[in-house]
Amino acid sequence: MKRIFLYCLILAMPKFLSAQSVSASAGNNPAPVTFTAEQDHANMMKQLGIKSLRPGPSGDEKAPNHANYDESKANPCPQLPDVLTLKNGKKVTSPDMWWKLRRPEIVEDFEREVYGRLPKNIPSVKWEVKITDREFVGRIPVIAKQLIGHVDNSQCPSINVDINMMLVVPANVKGPVPVLMMFGRPSFPSPAQPSNEDLDKINTAFKEMMIKSNSEMKAIFDKYPAYQPITKLAGANFFAPAPDGKSAPTEQLLAAGWGYVTIDPASIQADNGAGLTRGIIGLVNKGQSRSPEDWGALRAWSWGAARGLDYLETDPLVDAKKVGIEGVSRYGKAALVTLAFEPRFAVGLIGSSGKGGAALHRRIFGEAVESLGNSGEYHWMAGNYIKYSASEASFGSKTGCDLPVDSHELIALCAPRLTFISYGIPEQGDARWLDQQGSYMSTIAAGTVFKLLGARDLGVSNDYMKEQMPLVLHGLMDGELAWRQHDGGHTDAPNFQAFIPWASKMLKYTK
Repeated sequence: MKRIFLYCLILAMPKFLSAQSVSASAGNNPAPVTFTAEQDHANMMKQLGIKSLRPGPSGDEKAPNHANYDESKANPCPQLPDVLTLKNGKKVTSPDMWWKLRRPEIVEDFEREVYGRLPKNIPSVKWEVKITDREFVGRIPVIAKQLIGHVDNSQCPSINVDINMMLVVPANVKGPVPVLMMFGRPSFPSPAQPSNEDLDKINTAFKEMMIKSNSEMKAIFDKYPAYQPITKLAGANFFAPAPDGKSAPTEQLLAAGWGYVTIDPASIQADNGAGLTRGIIGLVNKGQSRSPEDWGALRAWSWGAARGLDYLETDPLVDAKKVGIEGVSRYGKAALVTLAFEPRFAVGLIGSSGKGGAALHRRIFGEAVESLGNSGEYHWMAGNYIKYSASEASFGSKTGCDLPVDSHELIALCAPRLTFISYGIPEQGDARWLDQQGSYMSTIAAGTVFKLLGARDLGVSNDYMKEQMPLVLHGLMDGELAWRQHDGGHTDAPNFQAFIPWASKMLKYTK
C-alpha cells in the first residue's frame, strides 16, 4: 500500500501540483487521481487478478447476444442460500439467533462481495438550513426547507461534498408528521411570491438598472409604461381538485398528512466510474482509487440518506420514528440498500429495482450479473462484485451462482420493518430486463425472516420456485412485507395510492 501511495505521489506531482499546493493540502496528500471509467474499471480488474470478463447481454431483444427471457433457462442454480441457516449449518430458530448470529453473517457477505464496506473514517456532516419558505402545493399550505449537508473535508480540501436536500411538510397538520425520503433532484415546490407592493418596488429597481446598463431601454419602457418585466408565478390554487391517485406522489403524500424529502444522489456521489475518486468515496480515499472491498455508489447514496435522517431527527416538524425511503430503478436499488443497512428507516418503497436491488443475482433473465460487473454500472457495486463476471482470472472463473448471498437476504435484512416491493408492467415500459418474476421470488423467500421476527410476509407459502406472481393491481399487502405490480411503466407513482394508506395503517398514523 505504501508503494502505491509513493508511486501515485511521484506520478501526480510534476503534472498537477506545485510546491505551494502540496504544502497547502492537509497531510500533503497527492493530487486526486483522474481516471476515465474505463481506466478505473481496468485498475480494479488488475487488483482482482482478472484477465477477461464475460460480456453482459444486450437489452435489444433482436440482437444476437440478447438477454434470456426463457423461464426454463432462468434458474441455473435454483437453490438459494438458506436465509435461516448459519454458515456452520445450524438452523436459526429464534429472533435472538437472527440478530446476534445470522444477520451479521449476511451483512458481512454483502459488504465484502456486493455493495462494499463503509469506511471507518467517514467525515462528519454539518447541516445548514439555507432557506425556509412558506408555500402552497395546490390548495395545501406547506413549509419548505432547503438543506445543505456540509461534509468535513479538512483531510482532503481539494474534494468538496455538500449534500443537497429539500424538506416539505404540510402546515395544516398538527404535530410532527411522517416523512418519505426520495432520491431525486430537490427544488422548492412553489416558491412564495412577493406582494404587489413589493413587486412594484422590484420592477422599479429593475427598470432603473436596465436603463443604467443600456440607455436604449428607456425608450422601450417609455413606449410601454404599464409593462412590468417581472411578474408573479402561479401561486396557491384554492380551486384545484383534491389530490387523488392520479396526482403527483408528493401531492398525495401531503394530502395524507405526510411530508417528503428529496435528496440529490449526485451531490453525494457521481453516478459514473470516473467519479469514484471524487464525491464522498473519493473524499474518504483522499482522491485515490478504490480497493476491492470499498463501497460503491449505491452504498454511498444510502450513507447520504442516513445522514439526511440525522438532520430529520433534529427537526420538530418531523416524526423521526416514521421516516421512509423511496426510489425507482437505480435509486430503487439504493433505497433497498438503505433500508437494509440503516435500521432507523421505518419503511421503504422499492420501485422497479432489478438486479442489484430486489431481483435475484443468480437468475439469468434480462439484466445479468455481467450487466453490473462488466459495464458502465460497475461503480454501483463493490469492486469485488466484478469477480462474478470473470471468465479468466487468477482464481479461475465465477458466475452469479458463486455469490454467497442473494437479494432475498437483502430484503430479509429489512425485517421486520415495512418493505413494499413495487413494479410496473413491460407493456408500459417497465422492461422485462428488470426481472419482475425474480424479484417476486426473492420477496417470497425473504418472508421466513419477517415471520421469525413476528411480522407478516406476503401471506402465501415461502416456496419461491412454485409461487406465481399475483395479477397486476392485485397486491399482497396485508403484512409488513408487501408486493404490488401496477399497470404503468418504469415508475412507482401509480403505486402511491396503495402505498400511502398501507404505510399509514401499519405505522398507526392518522392525519
